[in-house]
Amino acid sequence: MQKTPKGYRLHIGLFGRRNVGKSSLLNAMTRQAVSIVSEQAGTTTDPVEKPMELLPIGPVLFIDTAGIDDVGALGEQRVASTHQVFDRTDIGIIVAEAGHWGQYEDLVVGELRRRGIPAVAVFNKCDLATPKADLIERLAEAKVPAISAVASRGEGVLELREMLIRKAPDDFINTPTILGDLVQPGGLIVLVVPIDMEAPKGRLILPQVQSIRDALDNDACCLIVKDRELRSALDRLKDPPALVVTDSQAFLKVAADTPDDVLMTSFSILFARFKGDLPELVRGAATIEHLQANDRILIAEACSHHPIGDDIGRVKIPRWLTQYVGQPLEINNIQGHDFPEDLDQYKLVIHCGGCMWNRREMLSRIARCRQAGTAITNYGLSIAYSLGIFRRALRPFPAALDAMDRILEDSSAD
Repeated sequence: MQKTPKGYRLHIGLFGRRNVGKSSLLNAMTRQAVSIVSEQAGTTTDPVEKPMELLPIGPVLFIDTAGIDDVGALGEQRVASTHQVFDRTDIGIIVAEAGHWGQYEDLVVGELRRRGIPAVAVFNKCDLATPKADLIERLAEAKVPAISAVASRGEGVLELREMLIRKAPDDFINTPTILGDLVQPGGLIVLVVPIDMEAPKGRLILPQVQSIRDALDNDACCLIVKDRELRSALDRLKDPPALVVTDSQAFLKVAADTPDDVLMTSFSILFARFKGDLPELVRGAATIEHLQANDRILIAEACSHHPIGDDIGRVKIPRWLTQYVGQPLEINNIQGHDFPEDLDQYKLVIHCGGCMWNRREMLSRIARCRQAGTAITNYGLSIAYSLGIFRRALRPFPAALDAMDRILEDSSAD
């Protein structure tokens, strides 16, 4: 379970003031001394992550945050890191000392409710005081159940585990498929896997591995080839495959080698649906058609890998995009969980597939772009659009094609 990727784990965030016992509660939940426990306020500086298995849910990731009432310059940085955790939280736990509930706790509840994130309140140190009945009633009206606990003694942990199971989102329990719905059981999927400098030595990259496992889980057959062997492999088949999936960087060659009557798409576009909102990202890709000279573009990558000379986000996408637009563009790159507040300065955000993240964080970024009025798409969709094979790459997804057609109709009406 420790090797399960973070993106497949239910993310549970612990929020609250300094020194209310968040770290003690996490240690009690995981039965390990994951976070440092101290009487001194502000011991937790950066979010502490602990992967574990929470039956019957499965793999989860607990995130212990710094107190949101932290002060000073360093405190502001800690609070900023804590607010980033909201973007990737599937369930929020608000920890408060029994008898102490104020604006900080209401702030967390309000932020979780605004994002549609289920929440649980844990009143710690109930051996010293008890929460007021009217507060419990007010939380119940807000659909925030309350649990009394003494984390240092492990009291209330069982009740919290049971509540987390009840609060787990349905889409996590019933995990959506990556490509299993695109092929019948027994059908053949050809996966085109270029081996380049960014692939980890001796391994495939995560989207390729996850797609293979998803195909097998859905009783499909997999044929895995490199791009230069694709045409030969297809010629050897008695029957054509149900689907060809490629790395987006090999789109043009794979499109040329794949018969037009065979469905074709990319790993990145599969993950636009699996991790995000495919119709919304399709609408964002259509913005490429209206880009003008010196428009600002933000290219965002979840991973913090060391970029290579021909990096996809820093070299290839900017090159293909500029060639398509025919005008110079101002392109900025960011990595990791950082995401600018002033998104309205950008015409378009182009995001990676987010294979290392949970779906909540990708949907949070899409929502923030929508709120700022900034279009957002992802690597595979932007590459397909820039290379002129957008419709073909979307053919496996009729709903996304319909969204694109509506965009074109609206554009012609204007």
